[in-house]
Amino acid sequence: MQTLEAPVLTAEHLTDADITAAIELVLTTQPGLATQPIAVATRQGIVELTGTVDHLLARARAEELALAVRGVRAVLNGLAVAAVAVPDSELYLNVGRALADDPTARDYNLRHAVADGTVTLTGTVQWWPEKQLALRLVQGVRGVRRIIDSPLTVRGGELPKADEDITTQLREQLEWDIRVNKNQVQVRTTDRVVHLAGAVRSAAAKARIVALAEQAGAARVDARALVVARSVLAPVPERAECAPPADADIAQAVREVFRRDPRLAAFQPLVQVHEGAVTVAGTVGSLCARDAAAEAARHVVGVWQVHNLLKVRPDRFWPDADIRQRLADALRRDPYLHGFELSVNVLSGKSYLYGRVDSYFEQEQAAGVAAAITGVVEVENRISVPGDGVATADALAGHLTGNLALPAPLPPACQDCDLAERIRARYFWSASLHGQPVEVQAHHGRVSLTGFVDTWLDRHEAAATARELGARDVNNHLRIRFEPAH
Repeated sequence: MQTLEAPVLTAEHLTDADITAAIELVLTTQPGLATQPIAVATRQGIVELTGTVDHLLARARAEELALAVRGVRAVLNGLAVAAVAVPDSELYLNVGRALADDPTARDYNLRHAVADGTVTLTGTVQWWPEKQLALRLVQGVRGVRRIIDSPLTVRGGELPKADEDITTQLREQLEWDIRVNKNQVQVRTTDRVVHLAGAVRSAAAKARIVALAEQAGAARVDARALVVARSVLAPVPERAECAPPADADIAQAVREVFRRDPRLAAFQPLVQVHEGAVTVAGTVGSLCARDAAAEAARHVVGVWQVHNLLKVRPDRFWPDADIRQRLADALRRDPYLHGFELSVNVLSGKSYLYGRVDSYFEQEQAAGVAAAITGVVEVENRISVPGDGVATADALAGHLTGNLALPAPLPPACQDCDLAERIRARYFWSASLHGQPVEVQAHHGRVSLTGFVDTWLDRHEAAATARELGARDVNNHLRIRFEPAH
């Protein structure tokens, strides 16, 4: 029997104090989390988060951000949820509406009960991704403190998968996922327990592999021998040394990814690939499915560009007044957006969003909420974000030390310098962006990014981070390394 062993690592040394300060930097500059009383402690790279947050989405977001920090080996999420008190009767209706309004989950065989802010989900879903989708929808309901999902059954087919089938599927997913490096991961399955070993670049990559193993049908995942090391090569440069995947193979991999996404599984989009450029055409039933197709395709190894020609055609006619009411209700029950005065108009399924929020994060959150409403075929986001885009994070000045410290608050003439430095500091501590040749320039709150990154995800993260930190606009001129010339 093959023995899985952790490799000997030579990653650069990062102290626990450095990692703690870096996570504090991330959390205190993250919209939606900056005002939350989150304490961070690190021991041998294991991070513990304690304190309270306002809702389950913030709890999950804090963990996700900590996992993506350089040097973090694992995250223990001890955050308590002090959700706003919503009467159980009202919360019951809101959870039911959240599930019913989603174009995919509305067809699931789900029931729910509510007691003192705790939601218990029961029923049956067909596979693991459906369960995860349902849980995300319930997490996004304002007032939910806790979710009990143990009574929720995942059918997973009539018979459990054989060990060999689980291993094969997981290896295939690792082969085509740009977020992980399949050459650094060993997989073995015994009695439906997946054992993982090797090395990954970040705790976020490790969490991704564990999730893929669960999706493949694992009853349990043992990832103790899968260690986190900054020295592991990024996926794309290593693969670029070999011949690029054939277009036909890329197309097949994209189709497989679509089949494993519950938002896309019911549709069969046309996929064509030419020199790594993917074109997706056909029809889907919702706007969130259309967006999911483009995102899923970009995660496939060998894909350099995606042309999304999918058309949204709901399965039935939805009156504009009905869509408008359901969308307005969804915005009000969203824990990030509840306190803002937002208005909605709908014309032939196209939704127009109006109002004012505090950050681009909340602006994009509103667009995401709208895209997930059944009947919405397009979203025009006219929600505005106030300020000049270069507000400084003064709260950081008192507790960051050493190389992590940000400059003291600067006069208005130097706010662009402050903005650029804060963006560079976040890139420095990002497990995926650290060490990549990214140049940051700011002028009147507008940020320009130039240089090279390894993957489309890195390019997206660089721009999103700049916007989160206050950039009024981002000109993203980053190029993906090893992209073929056309």
